[in-house]
Amino acid sequence: MGKGKCPDCPKCLPGWLVQFGDLMSLLLTFFILLLSMAVMDKKKVEEYFDVMKKAMGFIDSSTDVQTQSDAYSTQDSSSESDEIDSTSLEEVIENTAQEVAELVDQMNDVTIEEVEQIQLEKGKNSFTLDIPSTIMFEEGEYELANSNAKRFIAKIARVIRTMPQAFNIEIIGYTSVNNFKSETIPRDNWDVSALRSISVVKELIKNRISPATLKVSAYSSYHPKSEVASDNRRVEMKFFADNNQEDILSEESFFDRLE
Repeated sequence: MGKGKCPDCPKCLPGWLVQFGDLMSLLLTFFILLLSMAVMDKKKVEEYFDVMKKAMGFIDSSTDVQTQSDAYSTQDSSSESDEIDSTSLEEVIENTAQEVAELVDQMNDVTIEEVEQIQLEKGKNSFTLDIPSTIMFEEGEYELANSNAKRFIAKIARVIRTMPQAFNIEIIGYTSVNNFKSETIPRDNWDVSALRSISVVKELIKNRISPATLKVSAYSSYHPKSEVASDNRRVEMKFFADNNQEDILSEESFFDRLE
Protein backbone atom coordinates (compact mmCIF):
# COMPACT_ATOMS: atom_id res chain seq x y z
CA MET A 1 0.00 0.00 0.00
CA GLY A 2 1.49 3.28 -1.07
CA LYS A 3 2.20 5.91 1.47
CA GLY A 4 1.50 8.89 -0.80
CA LYS A 5 -1.96 10.43 -0.95
CA CYS A 6 -3.84 10.15 -4.22
CA PRO A 7 -4.02 13.58 -5.88
CA ASP A 8 -7.40 15.25 -6.11
CA CYS A 9 -9.27 14.64 -9.34
CA PRO A 10 -9.83 17.76 -11.45
CA LYS A 11 -13.29 19.25 -11.17
CA CYS A 12 -15.55 18.38 -14.06
CA LEU A 13 -17.19 21.04 -16.18
CA PRO A 14 -20.78 21.85 -15.27
CA GLY A 15 -23.38 19.62 -16.89
CA TRP A 16 -25.21 22.45 -18.66
CA LEU A 17 -22.11 23.29 -20.66
CA VAL A 18 -22.23 19.95 -22.49
CA GLN A 19 -25.85 20.51 -23.45
CA PHE A 20 -25.04 24.06 -24.54
CA GLY A 21 -22.23 22.77 -26.76
CA ASP A 22 -24.56 20.22 -28.36
CA LEU A 23 -27.10 22.98 -29.02
CA MET A 24 -24.50 25.20 -30.70
CA SER A 25 -23.37 22.26 -32.86
CA LEU A 26 -26.95 21.63 -33.96
CA LEU A 27 -27.47 25.31 -34.75
CA LEU A 28 -24.28 25.41 -36.78
CA THR A 29 -25.36 22.30 -38.70
CA PHE A 30 -28.77 23.85 -39.34
CA PHE A 31 -27.31 27.06 -40.78
CA ILE A 32 -24.82 25.11 -42.91
CA LEU A 33 -27.76 23.12 -44.29
CA LEU A 34 -29.63 26.33 -45.09
CA LEU A 35 -26.56 27.78 -46.79
CA SER A 36 -26.09 24.64 -48.88
CA MET A 37 -29.65 24.92 -50.21
CA ALA A 38 -29.51 28.67 -50.87
CA VAL A 39 -28.73 30.24 -54.24
CA MET A 40 -26.10 32.90 -53.65
CA ASP A 41 -25.93 36.02 -55.77
CA LYS A 42 -22.27 36.97 -55.59
CA LYS A 43 -22.84 40.58 -56.63
CA LYS A 44 -25.58 41.20 -54.07
CA VAL A 45 -23.60 39.51 -51.31
CA GLU A 46 -20.59 41.72 -52.03
CA GLU A 47 -22.79 44.82 -52.07
CA TYR A 48 -24.36 43.75 -48.77
CA PHE A 49 -20.97 43.40 -47.08
CA ASP A 50 -19.85 46.74 -48.51
CA VAL A 51 -22.95 48.42 -47.10
CA MET A 52 -22.51 46.79 -43.70
CA LYS A 53 -18.84 47.77 -43.55
CA LYS A 54 -19.71 51.38 -44.24
CA ALA A 55 -22.63 51.36 -41.82
CA MET A 56 -20.61 49.78 -38.97
CA GLY A 57 -17.55 51.95 -39.48
CA PHE A 58 -14.95 49.36 -40.50
CA ILE A 59 -12.29 51.82 -41.68
CA ASP A 60 -8.59 52.22 -41.08
CA SER A 61 -7.66 54.28 -38.06
CA SER A 62 -4.71 55.74 -39.97
CA THR A 63 -6.95 57.41 -42.54
CA ASP A 64 -9.59 60.01 -41.87
CA VAL A 65 -13.22 59.12 -42.63
CA GLN A 66 -13.70 61.58 -45.51
CA THR A 67 -10.60 60.46 -47.42
CA GLN A 68 -11.39 56.77 -47.13
CA SER A 69 -15.07 57.30 -48.01
CA ASP A 70 -14.09 59.15 -51.19
CA ALA A 71 -11.60 56.46 -52.14
CA TYR A 72 -14.11 53.72 -51.44
CA SER A 73 -16.78 55.40 -53.56
CA THR A 74 -14.36 55.77 -56.47
CA GLN A 75 -13.33 52.13 -56.16
CA ASP A 76 -16.96 50.97 -56.15
CA SER A 77 -17.83 53.03 -59.22
CA SER A 78 -14.83 51.84 -61.24
CA SER A 79 -15.30 48.19 -60.32
CA GLU A 80 -19.00 48.39 -61.12
CA SER A 81 -18.42 49.83 -64.59
CA ASP A 82 -15.73 47.20 -65.26
CA GLU A 83 -18.13 44.38 -64.43
CA ILE A 84 -20.91 45.59 -66.75
CA ASP A 85 -19.48 44.99 -70.20
CA SER A 86 -21.38 45.29 -73.42
CA THR A 87 -22.57 41.68 -73.38
CA SER A 88 -24.01 41.75 -69.87
CA LEU A 89 -25.57 45.15 -70.55
CA GLU A 90 -27.40 43.79 -73.56
CA GLU A 91 -28.60 40.85 -71.48
CA VAL A 92 -29.97 43.15 -68.78
CA ILE A 93 -31.76 45.30 -71.35
CA GLU A 94 -33.14 42.21 -73.09
CA ASN A 95 -34.45 40.79 -69.81
CA THR A 96 -35.98 44.13 -68.86
CA ALA A 97 -37.60 44.54 -72.25
CA GLN A 98 -39.02 41.03 -71.99
CA GLU A 99 -40.63 41.76 -68.62
CA VAL A 100 -42.01 45.05 -69.90
CA ALA A 101 -43.35 43.25 -72.99
CA GLU A 102 -45.37 40.96 -70.73
CA LEU A 103 -46.93 44.02 -69.06
CA VAL A 104 -47.65 45.51 -72.49
CA ASP A 105 -49.45 42.32 -73.55
CA GLN A 106 -51.55 42.44 -70.40
CA MET A 107 -52.46 46.06 -71.08
CA ASN A 108 -53.27 45.37 -74.72
CA ASP A 109 -55.58 42.51 -73.72
CA VAL A 110 -57.92 44.93 -71.94
CA THR A 111 -58.04 47.48 -74.80
CA ILE A 112 -60.74 47.03 -77.40
CA GLU A 113 -59.65 49.37 -80.18
CA GLU A 114 -56.69 48.32 -82.31
CA VAL A 115 -55.47 51.92 -82.48
CA GLU A 116 -55.06 51.84 -78.67
CA GLN A 117 -52.48 49.04 -78.71
CA ILE A 118 -49.15 49.78 -77.03
CA GLN A 119 -46.10 48.93 -79.10
CA LEU A 120 -42.61 48.04 -77.90
CA GLU A 121 -39.63 48.80 -80.09
CA LYS A 122 -36.12 47.58 -79.26
CA GLY A 123 -32.92 49.43 -80.12
CA LYS A 124 -29.25 49.26 -79.23
CA ASN A 125 -28.98 49.46 -75.42
CA SER A 126 -32.54 50.81 -75.34
CA PHE A 127 -36.20 50.04 -75.86
CA THR A 128 -39.20 52.31 -76.39
CA LEU A 129 -42.87 52.07 -75.50
CA ASP A 130 -45.19 53.76 -77.98
CA ILE A 131 -48.38 54.51 -76.03
CA PRO A 132 -51.45 56.03 -77.73
CA SER A 133 -52.54 59.13 -75.85
CA THR A 134 -56.15 57.89 -75.71
CA ILE A 135 -55.05 55.20 -73.23
CA MET A 136 -53.78 57.79 -70.75
CA PHE A 137 -55.52 61.08 -71.43
CA GLU A 138 -58.90 62.45 -72.40
CA GLU A 139 -59.03 64.46 -75.61
CA GLY A 140 -57.39 67.86 -75.12
CA GLU A 141 -56.44 67.04 -71.50
CA TYR A 142 -53.00 66.62 -70.00
CA GLU A 143 -53.68 65.33 -66.48
CA LEU A 144 -53.17 61.59 -65.97
CA ALA A 145 -56.52 60.45 -64.55
CA ASN A 146 -56.96 56.97 -66.08
CA SER A 147 -56.63 54.34 -63.33
CA ASN A 148 -55.53 51.60 -65.75
CA ALA A 149 -52.78 53.86 -67.08
CA LYS A 150 -51.59 54.62 -63.54
CA ARG A 151 -51.45 50.92 -62.68
CA PHE A 152 -49.53 50.24 -65.90
CA ILE A 153 -46.95 52.92 -65.07
CA ALA A 154 -46.64 51.56 -61.52
CA LYS A 155 -45.89 48.07 -62.88
CA ILE A 156 -43.31 49.48 -65.30
CA ALA A 157 -41.65 51.38 -62.45
CA ARG A 158 -41.51 48.21 -60.33
CA VAL A 159 -39.70 46.34 -63.09
CA ILE A 160 -37.19 49.16 -63.60
CA ARG A 161 -36.49 49.42 -59.85
CA THR A 162 -35.63 45.74 -59.55
CA MET A 163 -33.13 45.74 -62.40
CA PRO A 164 -29.39 45.67 -61.48
CA GLN A 165 -28.66 48.26 -64.17
CA ALA A 166 -30.03 51.76 -63.67
CA PHE A 167 -32.02 53.07 -66.63
CA ASN A 168 -32.45 56.61 -67.88
CA ILE A 169 -36.00 57.29 -68.98
CA GLU A 170 -37.10 59.89 -71.52
CA ILE A 171 -40.80 60.70 -71.79
CA ILE A 172 -41.68 62.22 -75.17
CA GLY A 173 -45.03 63.82 -75.97
CA TYR A 174 -46.55 64.12 -79.44
CA THR A 175 -49.78 65.49 -80.88
CA SER A 176 -51.48 65.37 -84.26
CA VAL A 177 -51.72 68.31 -86.65
CA ASN A 178 -54.66 70.51 -85.67
CA ASN A 179 -55.53 74.14 -85.06
CA PHE A 180 -55.90 73.83 -81.30
CA LYS A 181 -55.63 77.23 -79.59
CA SER A 182 -56.75 78.40 -76.18
CA GLU A 183 -56.37 81.41 -73.90
CA THR A 184 -55.75 79.15 -70.91
CA ILE A 185 -53.27 76.35 -70.35
CA PRO A 186 -52.86 74.26 -72.44
CA ARG A 187 -52.67 77.03 -75.01
CA ASP A 188 -51.56 74.97 -78.00
CA ASN A 189 -50.14 71.63 -79.08
CA TRP A 190 -46.76 72.44 -77.59
CA ASP A 191 -48.34 72.80 -74.17
CA VAL A 192 -50.36 69.62 -74.58
CA SER A 193 -47.39 67.46 -75.57
CA ALA A 194 -45.12 68.91 -72.88
CA LEU A 195 -47.66 68.76 -70.05
CA ARG A 196 -48.58 65.18 -70.88
CA SER A 197 -44.93 64.19 -70.67
CA ILE A 198 -44.62 65.95 -67.33
CA SER A 199 -47.70 64.12 -66.00
CA VAL A 200 -46.15 60.75 -66.85
CA VAL A 201 -42.84 61.78 -65.26
CA LYS A 202 -44.59 62.82 -62.05
CA GLU A 203 -46.38 59.48 -61.93
CA LEU A 204 -43.04 57.67 -62.27
CA ILE A 205 -41.62 59.76 -59.42
CA LYS A 206 -44.60 58.78 -57.27
CA ASN A 207 -43.57 55.18 -57.91
CA ARG A 208 -40.04 55.77 -56.59
CA ILE A 209 -38.19 56.29 -59.87
CA SER A 210 -35.31 58.70 -59.25
CA PRO A 211 -35.97 62.14 -60.78
CA ALA A 212 -32.29 62.29 -61.77
CA THR A 213 -32.91 59.52 -64.34
CA LEU A 214 -35.94 61.19 -65.95
CA LYS A 215 -36.10 63.51 -68.93
CA VAL A 216 -39.04 65.33 -70.53
CA SER A 217 -39.29 66.05 -74.26
CA ALA A 218 -42.11 67.42 -76.41
CA TYR A 219 -42.39 67.66 -80.18
CA SER A 220 -45.97 68.86 -80.61
CA SER A 221 -47.05 67.76 -84.12
CA TYR A 222 -43.64 68.09 -85.77
CA HIS A 223 -42.51 64.46 -85.57
CA PRO A 224 -45.45 62.58 -87.12
CA LYS A 225 -45.39 58.81 -87.08
CA SER A 226 -47.75 58.40 -90.02
CA GLU A 227 -50.42 60.24 -91.96
CA VAL A 228 -53.09 58.91 -89.58
CA ALA A 229 -53.84 61.51 -86.90
CA SER A 230 -54.59 58.94 -84.17
CA ASP A 231 -51.14 57.34 -84.66
CA ASN A 232 -49.43 60.68 -84.02
CA ARG A 233 -51.23 61.44 -80.76
CA ARG A 234 -48.99 59.44 -78.49
CA VAL A 235 -46.54 59.38 -75.58
CA GLU A 236 -43.26 57.52 -75.86
CA MET A 237 -41.33 56.10 -72.92
CA LYS A 238 -37.73 55.52 -73.95
CA PHE A 239 -35.54 53.44 -71.63
CA PHE A 240 -31.81 53.47 -72.24
CA ALA A 241 -28.73 52.51 -70.25
CA ASP A 242 -25.41 54.33 -70.20
CA ASN A 243 -22.55 51.84 -70.16
CA ASN A 244 -20.26 54.42 -68.55
CA GLN A 245 -22.72 55.59 -65.93
CA GLU A 246 -21.67 56.22 -62.36
CA ASP A 247 -23.59 53.76 -60.18
CA ILE A 248 -23.94 55.21 -56.68
CA LEU A 249 -24.46 52.55 -54.03
CA SER A 250 -26.47 53.36 -50.93
CA GLU A 251 -28.37 51.38 -48.34
CA GLU A 252 -31.73 52.54 -49.65
CA SER A 253 -31.09 51.69 -53.28
CA PHE A 254 -29.48 48.34 -52.41
CA PHE A 255 -32.34 47.03 -50.28
CA ASP A 256 -34.86 48.57 -52.69
CA ARG A 257 -33.53 46.25 -55.40
CA LEU A 258 -34.13 43.21 -53.16
CA GLU A 259 -37.92 43.64 -52.98
